[in-house]
Amino acid sequence: MGVEPFERAVRSTRAVIGGVTPEQLTLPTPCASWQVSDLINHIVGGQFFFAAMASGEKPSRDRPDFSAGDFVGDFERGSTAAIAAFDEPGAMERTMHLPFGDMPGSVFVNIAATDTFIHGWDLAKATGQPADLDPDLAAALLVGARPFLSDSLRGPEGKASFGPEQPCASDAPHADQLAAFLGRVV
Repeated sequence: MGVEPFERAVRSTRAVIGGVTPEQLTLPTPCASWQVSDLINHIVGGQFFFAAMASGEKPSRDRPDFSAGDFVGDFERGSTAAIAAFDEPGAMERTMHLPFGDMPGSVFVNIAATDTFIHGWDLAKATGQPADLDPDLAAALLVGARPFLSDSLRGPEGKASFGPEQPCASDAPHADQLAAFLGRVV
């Protein structure tokens, strides 16, 4: 698949993050323990984390409050660096050493795409923006996530990476179906 799904996830989430106003930073999100500012910090910080990991560097331990500044510009800088790192020759084949295990870049780029995309959905829901994001990408990410997300990774928020799969109508938008599979109430 390469870097293209990640680029699409970045574009989708960029459109949503660009629609967030300062007044919305304290709103709740589908991630119960996070408000919009926390979600923005995770999304933006994630881009810099993906860039570092894909480049073979150690990610920064700093946890800046991106939501207090130009979070759109920071997102663009981080995602541009991440796309460039994943697009380097050999990056898809290279073993990337992540905090949760080693894997080829071709697997990690899809994790990065799913993370970026689903948190864009979270942000859209929290801020009242349209959440039917890139239906074809959402469907592809769901197909890719199904075989990798085992029940051992699911549990209560804050204690597990993903919540239990939630019910969702089979004719719901693909982004909602992905969100429900990843543990969001839709």
